[in-house]
Amino acid sequence: MLLTIDIGNTNITLGLYDGDELGPRWRLATKHEQMPDEYGIRFFAMLQHAGISPSDIEGICMASVVPPLTGKIEEACQRYFNKEVLVVDAGTKTGVNIRYEDPKAVGADRIVDCVAVQRLYGGPACVVDFGTGTTFDAISAEGDYLGGAISPGIGIAAEALFSRAAKLSRVDLTRPPSVIGRNTTHALQSGLLFGYVGLVEGMVSRFKAELGPEMKVIATGGLAEVVAIETDVLEIIAPWLTLDGLRIIWALNQ
Repeated sequence: MLLTIDIGNTNITLGLYDGDELGPRWRLATKHEQMPDEYGIRFFAMLQHAGISPSDIEGICMASVVPPLTGKIEEACQRYFNKEVLVVDAGTKTGVNIRYEDPKAVGADRIVDCVAVQRLYGGPACVVDFGTGTTFDAISAEGDYLGGAISPGIGIAAEALFSRAAKLSRVDLTRPPSVIGRNTTHALQSGLLFGYVGLVEGMVSRFKAELGPEMKVIATGGLAEVVAIETDVLEIIAPWLTLDGLRIIWALNQ
């Protein structure tokens, strides 16, 4: 089995593949202060809970946008699973032509997503990733990574608002009864949810104007399904897209 790990600024996502089939998967909060042993024990316990023995893990492939954690989790995997980790970076074989001004400046997760889209859906495409930031990535008809756009994620926007406005309390990101909120809670929920729907629709429209009307739109990340319910521009919902890309990259490098 292949263990895939995506280290993000807010969450660490893990998934187990048996061949091309994704089995158990998990989302953990990213905690910078945890040590390799703490991560190793957590991973070990999750596998045990799923009925998987560490000896069943034949390989580990990882992408990270949190450099301080990359080495820690790599060490944890080596210590607890006795496996070297394939860490996706600028030198990893991906099959993707990166047409960014500085290819090394592109987050590993964005390239991994591009690999998955290239193989599973084809281009031209726009990937909308609802993570710590909301990113929009453009993939050409030939499968090249062209670049994209980055905006603050819904969580960051909400935290900034709550921290700067003394009278505004935190609210759950759920759909309010109407766009016009009749109390502060519903007004905040409307602005956060429907405001981001408007952002997504506007950006997708602009990407389509450059990539062409046949552009596919793939949504991923923890909040993809929450936003997708409110708009029809997100055509394909793939919450585990990055893990699929890691599986494909692992196979390319064997």
